[in-house]
Amino acid sequence: MTPRILLAIALMLSIATPALAIDLKGHLVPGGFAVGKAEPGATVLLGDNPAMVGADGTFVIGFGRDQGTEVQLTVIHADGHTEQQMLGIAPRTYEIQRIDKLDQNMVTPDPATEARIKADQAKVKTARANPSERHDFLQSFIWPAQGPISGVYGSQRILNGTPKAPHFGTDIAAPEGAPVVAPADGMVRLAETGFYLTGGTIIIDHGFGIYSSYLHLSRVDVVPGEDVRQGDLIGAVGKTGRATGPHLHWGLNWNETRLDPALLVPPMP
Repeated sequence: MTPRILLAIALMLSIATPALAIDLKGHLVPGGFAVGKAEPGATVLLGDNPAMVGADGTFVIGFGRDQGTEVQLTVIHADGHTEQQMLGIAPRTYEIQRIDKLDQNMVTPDPATEARIKADQAKVKTARANPSERHDFLQSFIWPAQGPISGVYGSQRILNGTPKAPHFGTDIAAPEGAPVVAPADGMVRLAETGFYLTGGTIIIDHGFGIYSSYLHLSRVDVVPGEDVRQGDLIGAVGKTGRATGPHLHWGLNWNETRLDPALLVPPMP
């Protein structure tokens, strides 16, 4: 091809996919999420995953534990033209955590227990199925409980010597019955007391697919549909479900993508 033809093709490509001029605020790391604003009516994709876009154009995107160092952000505007940008994602390393002396049925459940676990998981999936347009995720979060950090996001778990799924959350060791509070405003989407693996379990909707979860609770003090404010008592630390001692497992999701809640708070007091 002649230099003139190559220049013409380059110009056509630059017009078809111009650089994306959207300011993202948040943590562009595995386990983080970022907030941006497109024009109202736009469609936003992170890779192949659609992001909810609010009436004002606000959207949230989240990055899983094994997110690569680059991911494509696509914005399809209401008039049909498309913009794309590769986002650089800072790498992370993860710990290995060994937990022994668990009931073996908690590690390799029998068929009846496996069916029960799947039923619990279906309830969790339903609780996260319809993200709201709440903007509570924009708050500065606080710790939901106080105590030493006994488990961190992303660590590879080896249970009774068997490699299992990574740990998707932050564990806070605290006495049984210690208070658990809402780290930000939101609406309770799930409140259960008897899940097999997670015991007392609460899920709070903070908007745009951002959900926080609280596991192994000894007491659940809220009900589905209840609005909570930051600092409100929602339950108490326990050791229900698969737990070797009293602690709070605090989790965070962007839809079905597991995030790291510790990125949202200052160091533990």
